[in-house]
Formats: sequence, structure tokens, C-alpha cells
Amino acid sequence: MAYQSIPEQLTEAETALDNALADASLLEALGAFGYDEATLQEGQTLLEAAQDAQQTMAAEYSDQYEATDALNEAYEEANATYMQHLQVARVALKEHRGAAEGLKLSGRRKRTIPGWADQARTFYDNALADTDVQDALGQFGIASEDLTAAQAQVEAVADANSTQEQAKGDAQDATAARDEAVDALDDWMADFRAIARVALADQPQQLEKLGIASPSA
Repeated sequence: MAYQSIPEQLTEAETALDNALADASLLEALGAFGYDEATLQEGQTLLEAAQDAQQTMAAEYSDQYEATDALNEAYEEANATYMQHLQVARVALKEHRGAAEGLKLSGRRKRTIPGWADQARTFYDNALADTDVQDALGQFGIASEDLTAAQAQVEAVADANSTQEQAKGDAQDATAARDEAVDALDDWMADFRAIARVALADQPQQLEKLGIASPSA
């Protein structure tokens, strides 16, 4: 059996249920085997729940992608400024080991956003708390106002990261809910199709209306 995407599964289920509910002869034949209008409406309810869950998941992933784009943009801007300030500080404070250590000037920058944010926060927090550091940086064109603005950029990255992580969690939750709804619909449709093949065994054209291949001889 060929793989079907979830949208394809939902479309097939919708076709089968809509046609079964709209065709009096189908309703009569299926009703004789327990699939009357009320029972078919149960399937319709499961279908609508799965469709809603699919739409919700799509919306949550859209939010996640937007949050990721916003995070990347904020990080690129803040990191460009931070790298410039870091490089200048390594020159301005090369004879001030204590200040250099306090600003975490040595070593590689962390690759994760939380790790990077920790290093950048330490740099700006300690620079803004030390007038000697500010004086040294000022000699190379970095004013305290520049440090404060850059500090705000770092916090914007941290906020954007929190938003992105929340959006990621929401998308994962929505996926789990969608999968659960689709599984419930698939179980119902599997029984429905099996019974429909029995009820309409001598009516292959009616089976086709439900999107069901007639039983092989």
C-alpha cells in the first residue's frame, strides 16, 4: 500500500463520509450493517477534530518559524556588535588581567544561544559596573551609551530565544494532539471501510463513491 500523507488521509475520509451521508442508497445499505446516519456522524465528528488539529498544528509551526526568524535576526545584530566590542576590549584591556577575566575576554564564544548570552551578559554587566573599563574602552571609541545599547540587544536575543522555545514546545504539543486525532479517525475509518466492503460487495460503483476499491475476486 502506497504511503499517504495526513492531508491525503483526511481528504479521503472526508470524501467517503460526505458521499455516504449524501446518498440515500448508500445510507440504506450501510445502515443495515450498523452504519446509519447517527453512526456516520460520529465519524464526521472525528474527521472534523482531526482537521481542526491539523490546522492548529500548521498555525503553531508557522508561529515557530516566525519566532526562529526573529531570534536569528536579533542574534545576528547583537552578535555583530558584541564581537566588535569584544575585539576592541581585548586590545584596550590587554594589560588589565583582572578586568579581562571579569569580562570573559579569553576563550572561544559559546555556540548555543544560552551560552552565548551568558558570556555577553557578563561582558556588558561587568563593563557597565566598572568605570575604569569604560574609560579604557572609551579611548577606542566605545562609549558607555554604546555598551548600554548593546546590553539591550543581548537581552532582546534572550527574550527571542525564550519565545522561540515556547513556540517550539507549542508546535510539538500540537503535533502530538494532531497525531492522536488522526489515529482515532483512522481506527474508525478502518472499521467503516471493512464493513462497507461487506455491505456493498455487489455494488462496486457505490464502493467507488466511498473511495474504496472493490474486493478482489
